Amino acid sequence: MTSSKQQRLDQIKADIVAKHICPDLAKTATQLVFGDGNPDADIVFIGEAPGKNEDLQGKPFVGAAGKFLDEMLQSINLERTDVYITNIVKYRPPNNRDPLPEEKDAFLPYLEEQLAVIQPKLVVTLGRHSMNCFLPQLQISAVHGQPKWFKGQVYLPLFHPAAALYNGGLRATLLEDFANIPTILTQIEH
Repeated sequence: MTSSKQQRLDQIKADIVAKHICPDLAKTATQLVFGDGNPDADIVFIGEAPGKNEDLQGKPFVGAAGKFLDEMLQSINLERTDVYITNIVKYRPPNNRDPLPEEKDAFLPYLEEQLAVIQPKLVVTLGRHSMNCFLPQLQISAVHGQPKWFKGQVYLPLFHPAAALYNGGLRATLLEDFANIPTILTQIEH
């Protein structure tokens, strides 16, 4: 099963390149950062866009925010290989600026295809950009850590791990919200 899912994910990745999605972003980026992890994962984490380290290594969440994400995964006895991690926008925006609405719109169909292939039980959105792609009417400060059902999929909006690097209070909040993931998964399964 996994190999066919991986082949389908590889095809989506090839399609993004072949169809020249966001050519201006592609020009300034080192490479496409598609996603990383287990194609059979129950949980998919979605950030907003690759940063400098991600752009260089070709993997999402490998910088300081990624180290904190790894730490949070370990806090609930998970490893990166147990989950799938990706971003909405697959190329690094210049100078780590926020992705533009049209860039997010251009990549969204490919992200939706990724999710359709993986079929996770839970989609964890990291940061408001990611959350707003799926739950545009919500404010992250009001709903973080609360599972939301939308179109047959469960979403868990969380603050972006990078935000916790600048705001110590958010670090504790993120760890608390993260600690609920196993319980939320159990509730989805029933």
